[in-house]
Amino acid sequence: MINRDRLVKTFTELVRIDSPSGEEEAVAQDLTRRLEDLGFSVQRDAYGNLIAKKKDEDEGAEPLLLSAHMDTVEPGRGVQPKVVGDRIESDGTTILGGDCKCGVAAIMEALESAHEDGVAHKSIEVAFTREEEIGLVGARNLDFSMLDAKEAIVFDGEGPVSQITSSSPTYIGFDIEVTGRSAHAGVEPEKGLSAIRIAAELITRLPQGRLDDETTFNVGTIEGGSVRNTVAETTIIHGEFRSRNIETLDDIRVQISEALDDVRQMFPEAKLDDHLHTEFETYTLDDDDAATARVTGALRGLGLEPDFRPSGGGTDGNVFRLRGMSAVVVGMADHGMHTVREYVVIPELVDTAHLCEALIRGQD
Repeated sequence: MINRDRLVKTFTELVRIDSPSGEEEAVAQDLTRRLEDLGFSVQRDAYGNLIAKKKDEDEGAEPLLLSAHMDTVEPGRGVQPKVVGDRIESDGTTILGGDCKCGVAAIMEALESAHEDGVAHKSIEVAFTREEEIGLVGARNLDFSMLDAKEAIVFDGEGPVSQITSSSPTYIGFDIEVTGRSAHAGVEPEKGLSAIRIAAELITRLPQGRLDDETTFNVGTIEGGSVRNTVAETTIIHGEFRSRNIETLDDIRVQISEALDDVRQMFPEAKLDDHLHTEFETYTLDDDDAATARVTGALRGLGLEPDFRPSGGGTDGNVFRLRGMSAVVVGMADHGMHTVREYVVIPELVDTAHLCEALIRGQD
């Protein structure tokens, strides 16, 4: 039986373990101990992702993969969770870490409940990944040869567990390096060619914000210059764009190319190098998707109506689907992700654990 108090305790213990992207070792060790105590065999792949397995009595049964990521965003060190009524919050100086430790805690509670009750369950595989927040890096480096599952349930969505991510965009990052010419800003600025000025001209020619219902564009950071009194020689622009429409992505690539050509003509002595890289690919769920059918059946069995919503973000589910798995992303009771105002609704977290339990017991 799902135990609310134990679930809240597990969650608050997990968020107190610092695990910013790239520093997941402490939480990985904690989860290894918990999983081994439940009878799972636990391994780490070459990238440090945690993979656990537990078979049922039917050795030939196909396992189900449960997945969440171990890392959190900044400011996420020294999290001090507090329970306020039916919510869990941080002290306001950090994120809470519900993304994605809600998903981790719900999975662990469902496994604990099944172990405690001693009832039959499906063969289970668990993948807790690293560095999801910096571009699904852990999942993209996951050793899929260590997994047998063909279906994955990813506990990494915002809102209640009934909220299912119906579609996710393709994400393309870009880096543009501008090289001008340095000079003393007070003595002979006319001999310089400001990379910052050139970068500014380029940025004004790029789209910004929400472009349509399926598409966004953002310049995230600008790095350049050395000191106040030197004309900047180099500047780097880092940005991204996302869309669920492939034609729109192609149009944006053309806009970037045209903007670069315009600025190169304006500043022929400057050098502009651009690099575009796809971080993850779009998907849209369909009626024949096996994992989706499994989840919707289990939700309705719990009296919850599935709520399909498109997302502008990506999850490990994008990678799993690209690797040929049927993967579906569900909510995990987290709200206000990536902010110091983040909070978790405890009854929704309990529902998340109930869904996970129903899935591993084959109640779909």
